[in-house]
Amino acid sequence: MRTHNQRFGALGERIAARWLAKRGWRIVYHRFVNGRRDIDLVAERDGVVAFVEVKARKGAEFGDPVEAVHRRKQRELTKSAQVWIDRHGRQPETYRFDVIGVLVAGERVLVKHVENAFNIAS
Repeated sequence: MRTHNQRFGALGERIAARWLAKRGWRIVYHRFVNGRRDIDLVAERDGVVAFVEVKARKGAEFGDPVEAVHRRKQRELTKSAQVWIDRHGRQPETYRFDVIGVLVAGERVLVKHVENAFNIAS
């Protein structure tokens, strides 16, 4: 059985996927798993593939959800993205890392999309 946090995280991913789709992005992979690491969403539009990390929060007391993607998480995402590219990538695609913060405050849902949120971590 999924924990409350896992269910809330999955809700945030569904909200982010719908938000991207409304803006012309096609979700090509949901929850790409590579060992213990994963990429929440892989989206494509106009030859650009975005590896999207989604952070969902209830209320703002823990800060902006986008700020939760720290250096270690960036390195993990980079490694998983390289595996995805090796398996599914095509020329001449361009790749980038995006972060989507989903903030649920009562009945309101706020979405913040940061394109090119970070470069490939080494």
